[in-house]
Amino acid sequence: MQPRTALIHDWLNQQGGAENVLMELHRVFPSAPIYTSFYEPALVDPAFRHLDIRHTWLQQFPLWRSNHQALLPLYPLAFGGLRVPKADLVLSNASAFCKGIRPAPGAVHVCYCLTPTRFLWMPDAYLAGERAPHWSRVLLPPLLAWARRWDRNAAGRVTQFLAISRAVADRIQRFYGRSSRIVYPPVDVDRFKPTTDVGDALLIVSRLIPYKRIDLAVRACTDLGLPLRIVGSGRAEASLRALAGPTVRFLGRLPDRDVSVEMARCRALLFPGDEDFGITPVEAQAAGRPVVAYGSGGALDTVIDGKTGILFRKQTVASLGAALRQVQTMSFDTDALIANARRFSRDHFRRALLDAVNDTLRAHGRPPVPDA
Repeated sequence: MQPRTALIHDWLNQQGGAENVLMELHRVFPSAPIYTSFYEPALVDPAFRHLDIRHTWLQQFPLWRSNHQALLPLYPLAFGGLRVPKADLVLSNASAFCKGIRPAPGAVHVCYCLTPTRFLWMPDAYLAGERAPHWSRVLLPPLLAWARRWDRNAAGRVTQFLAISRAVADRIQRFYGRSSRIVYPPVDVDRFKPTTDVGDALLIVSRLIPYKRIDLAVRACTDLGLPLRIVGSGRAEASLRALAGPTVRFLGRLPDRDVSVEMARCRALLFPGDEDFGITPVEAQAAGRPVVAYGSGGALDTVIDGKTGILFRKQTVASLGAALRQVQTMSFDTDALIANARRFSRDHFRRALLDAVNDTLRAHGRPPVPDA
């Protein structure tokens, strides 16, 4: 008999990589309810409307719709007080506070850690480029210190951590003092097909927010006169447009089918940010195209330097520009690109996840998930 399972997620008020992972976890555990701090159906994949989603009392605070970061002091209270008494297995999909849930006595808690909470443990990097109000410089330090203590204590109650990349595994060890097992996130690699109709333009596919460092790509392509197509939108768009020269085009948000075409036709995908994993480099390789990525974070797991792309070593316009000049002179083997991308397929994720969960269950004397 499959263990009674509950899925835990930080919040459901935006659609991104974390929510895609959550949907994939639900496919593995289709009868599991989803517990989250708050839920807005209009802001996430419509498929969530058919699932059993249970929110906390934070749903009563309208502020979460416009500025959920302002509720920081309340998340530990909400998740720390959340009980799932009928679950034998709790699987949290965490980048913030949901790992702090308290399962029933004897239950196994596996945390699929997208990252230790960035704004707690790496506030300078997280807030780089953001316009924080002056009062935050006074109030934030003691608040973050308290929240870090809570977060570390919550991490100590987790039975087993799973990390999405080597970079995240290192952070789990550094910030929480816990070892972890790497299970790469699922990527829908079958959605992408290579083409011989490849153009000269470089490509960005991203939310346009400061820490993604799209500004580096805009500046480098403007300086070198290289064509750059940017898919996505976000609060940094106005400042990026101000930096852009005539070779940079902003396409806004596009349907998935159009993104797949852009991926397959680009000269290379640019990935200048320091990400925990990064789905788009895998998608580009699945479409048969190389990646020029900053050599840090998840890109070290997904891009093979010199074989499936180029890793530039400094997060500067000059370093990226040198990589862009280099990629213009190189050719890449399409089959090698696709083979590398397939290491991160949904099937690989499902097998690796179930292996990790079952090893944890067996180690604690619990029956494993059947048919794994």
